Amino acid sequence: MLIPLTIPYYPRRSRNHDISYREMFMKAYFSQTQLRRIGIGIIMILHAAIWCMANAQATDAPRFSLITCAPGKEIYQLEGHEALRIRMGGGIDLAVNWGLFDFNSPNFLYRFVKGETDYMAGAYPFAIFLEEYEKEGRRVVEQEINLTPRQASRLLALVEENLLTENRTYRYNYVKDNCATRPFELIERAAGTPVIFTEADTVAANTSFRSEMTRYHKNYPWYQFGIDMALGSGIDYNITQRERIFAPVELERALDDAYFLMPDGNRIPVVTKSAILLPGPEEGVAEGPTPLLLTPVAAGWYLLLLTIAVSIPDLRRHRLSRWFDSTLYGIQFLAGCLLTFLIFISVHEATSPNWLYLWLNPLCALPAIGIWIKSWKRVVYWYQICNFAALTVLLSAHSLLGQALNAAFPLFILCALIRSAIEIYMLHPRHTSDIMKRKK
Repeated sequence: MLIPLTIPYYPRRSRNHDISYREMFMKAYFSQTQLRRIGIGIIMILHAAIWCMANAQATDAPRFSLITCAPGKEIYQLEGHEALRIRMGGGIDLAVNWGLFDFNSPNFLYRFVKGETDYMAGAYPFAIFLEEYEKEGRRVVEQEINLTPRQASRLLALVEENLLTENRTYRYNYVKDNCATRPFELIERAAGTPVIFTEADTVAANTSFRSEMTRYHKNYPWYQFGIDMALGSGIDYNITQRERIFAPVELERALDDAYFLMPDGNRIPVVTKSAILLPGPEEGVAEGPTPLLLTPVAAGWYLLLLTIAVSIPDLRRHRLSRWFDSTLYGIQFLAGCLLTFLIFISVHEATSPNWLYLWLNPLCALPAIGIWIKSWKRVVYWYQICNFAALTVLLSAHSLLGQALNAAFPLFILCALIRSAIEIYMLHPRHTSDIMKRKK
């Protein structure tokens, strides 16, 4: 079923696609009743097309194209977007999109954070799909797929099956199951043979999911900062060319020279021809670079300078700036609570293991609160000894642990390390007794 008969609410924005399909489709073109009729019509057309394909000539076969949309300004548009275009006789021209979700579904926000984000597939007139990108000035490229009539018939059947009510919803995965990987996998299944990339589909040195994300998000450093905090070492292994096509813009580039490897050894190009449907910058219309002084790295330097400025007077007067430590460790505690949820409760694949948990964890509440309570000084002292050791390991051996750190993390960790050392020194029993003697 390509357009659900019980029209679900398609949100204004989605991570993989950003057209207000339902709003634009309903307000500008049709009523809900008309939409239901269109949905029934599309189903009947596809069923009829599949039935007729058995006796169809090559010229009667539907034509399939992958449509790649250049990156946009929003964070969920930075890798671009992918859709499948179907053209058949009688002027039928549809876009099939795997980037839809129902924002009104129960507990959507909680499920999104937990990793239970269910995306949906839908189909609608291709002209509507194209309209929003034209408004935003984003480049749209079409790559027509080289399929025989039999393969095209198989792909049509697979698409229809994938868009049935019981099949159209799927558990979205940012890098392994998204708007780019779904149509690509259906094309491979329909062709009955794997797609081979001219760039060897082998492990690429120093290329991981994290490094690819960092490249696409270079102008959005705070977004990447959040990703690097939330996702652990599971996205840091070296990936193959096939795994890199999680990004639609990379899929477009890789398919230009890709081929189907037939059983007889023949190499059939995957793409018969390419065309630019909408002109625009190849790199998309993302925002320009974030000013250097407003990046996470700059913020790390600001905090480090402030930490040093606070710590030197503390050593001179033999007194802790408790307000600073409570603020610093309080923020780390909140971040640690978020990581605790992501690591132990969420079902996101790449959130565990996350070695940043050595730095950001709920135990940060101990120094945040305990520094104000005299009877807790001993507890805080021993906590800081363990904390200092953990932070030292994280800073010095994170590469051995298999997790890459955001460029700003070492600066923030160093701030925590300095304050940990200051508290160990100040709260050491010998130092405390010396202070008491001086007061006497």
